[in-house]
Amino acid sequence: MSHPNLHTLIDAAQLFIEEIAKHPDFKALDYQPALTIGDAQTALSYLKHELKVNQKSSVGSESSA
Repeated sequence: MSHPNLHTLIDAAQLFIEEIAKHPDFKALDYQPALTIGDAQTALSYLKHELKVNQKSSVGSESSA
């Protein structure tokens, strides 16, 4: 079974989280969890950055081999 590209999944998750945050039903909940929508967005941004860093370092190590 092949897996979708991780960057694509992260982009999709970011889009879904943005849509959830804007949704009137979500806003009506007045939901106050310990971890917020903003925390999820930040975590995905960090994950995306880490993937870019790791891809750059793996490309650099492949070209020096």
